[in-house]
Amino acid sequence: MSRRADGQLPHADLGAFRAALRDWLAEALSGEFAGLRGVGGPGREHEAFDERLAWERHLSAAGWTCLGWPVEHGGRGATLAQQVAFHEEYARADAPARVNHFGEHLLGPTLIAFGSPAQQRRFLPEIVAVRELWCQGYSEPGAGSDLAAVRTRAVLDGDQWVIDGQKVWTSLAHLADWCFVIARTDPGQRRHRGLSYLLVPMRQEGVEVRPIRQLTGTSEFNEVFFTAARTDSDLVVGEVGDGWRVAMGTLAVERGVATLGQQVGFRRELDALVEVARRTGALDDPVLRDKLVRARIGLEVMQAHARRTLGADGPGVASVNKLVWAAWHQGLGELAMEVLGAPSLQARGEPYDLDDWQRLYLFSRADTIYGGSDEVQRTILAERVLGLPRPARP
Repeated sequence: MSRRADGQLPHADLGAFRAALRDWLAEALSGEFAGLRGVGGPGREHEAFDERLAWERHLSAAGWTCLGWPVEHGGRGATLAQQVAFHEEYARADAPARVNHFGEHLLGPTLIAFGSPAQQRRFLPEIVAVRELWCQGYSEPGAGSDLAAVRTRAVLDGDQWVIDGQKVWTSLAHLADWCFVIARTDPGQRRHRGLSYLLVPMRQEGVEVRPIRQLTGTSEFNEVFFTAARTDSDLVVGEVGDGWRVAMGTLAVERGVATLGQQVGFRRELDALVEVARRTGALDDPVLRDKLVRARIGLEVMQAHARRTLGADGPGVASVNKLVWAAWHQGLGELAMEVLGAPSLQARGEPYDLDDWQRLYLFSRADTIYGGSDEVQRTILAERVLGLPRPARP
């Protein structure tokens, strides 16, 4: 699909956009990339990483990365509807899981909103071209759900920040070139005051990455230790001490149009589970059949709600969406184990060879924790939406 003279995608015919994208994906996911269909999903992030990186660079060369970014920052100025269409068609094509999520969907929009012109020139082209990968340095052992309690500190030493501390649950840190880090730069301040948002190179002597083995047997996320790690003094996004506001800006874009593509994947999983139930006879069990029907209804409600609230502003929208999809998907993993019955308890082989349903069940246990735990989302709704009194905090 050609761009307009101003670089933006034509907006008039969404059907033509979908058709062009669908045709491109069908052609691209053949030949060299034919073996990547369905590769690298949740709990399988280790699969064919180098090949998926090559695929994502192929996407970039064809202009299919950073669609919603403004044209002046290397994007294509796609409308919200076009971005939704991209994620839906990408999921329907069973294209491989993306490797550049943190750069394209989190840091990039943050730099566009809060970054300096120099930071934008330095980092945005590398994200668009998938030449540098990013990870997120937020959570710590004592500051997971309570981000304002971070203890990682950064001290200015000449023209560089010196960083000491520990981050945890850092997805893909072992593969990232850079990390956006929340650190305390003013020890005299408490809670969300005195924090700064730093861009830190990962490939240096002062950064140690230790994998965390998950229930699925893989190590998608890690502990990261900073010991006198360094980054340049001008790599603070926003103002020094204003990191909380910038971090909240990142979180605000974390649950965007990609969730609709995610839900296309949910539908595929549910359809496959119904086929398993039909093939094994589990569908004849009225209790299991009722649960599958309820799962279908829940998915339809979830998608309708996501579409209705897409682009809506306010603190409660993202929290409700996260609560809904996390609970539904976790429930699907549990339902899969019921449909499979006793065989679900046995691995396919040694030492820990899981099938797709077992991996779904185990990985989905984390759905209600990562990306903002259920408890945090309910607190946001209680305090910011319902106006309930806040408990005393130290």
